[in-house]
Amino acid sequence: MFLIKEIYKKEVELCYELDSDTICLWTKKQWQSEFNKRGIKVVAILSKKKIIGIYVVQIIIDEAQINYFSIKQKFRRKGYGSHLMNYLIIECENLNIKKLLLEVSETNSIAEIFYCKFNFLTVGRRKNYYKDGTDAILKEKILIK
Repeated sequence: MFLIKEIYKKEVELCYELDSDTICLWTKKQWQSEFNKRGIKVVAILSKKKIIGIYVVQIIIDEAQINYFSIKQKFRRKGYGSHLMNYLIIECENLNIKKLLLEVSETNSIAEIFYCKFNFLTVGRRKNYYKDGTDAILKEKILIK
């Protein structure tokens, strides 16, 4: 059994902990900053009342940018990520969002496969985008209700 719900700035520590245990994308200060951005929604998937995954999406008019999406390692390949992504897509459709955007490291083949499963198409590349010099692959999904 799982629950999906929006979380707020007071739970920034839980977001930082999950990130530290998964993809190590942001510092605690960056997490705090993310909650302060306009149009940000942070949503968690919980199992047994514990956060096992999070997405951060920023809505700008009729587009949404996925800034963060991660599931704890031991909960991967069990459907939780798919439930969370389906929830995100439905929420965007309900808000009349036309396009969902994200970027993923060219070395993250597991994420690439996951996003392809949801019909995200590659639309561009940012050269040497990450600290380690790898490129960011830009992906988008057109939402049709």
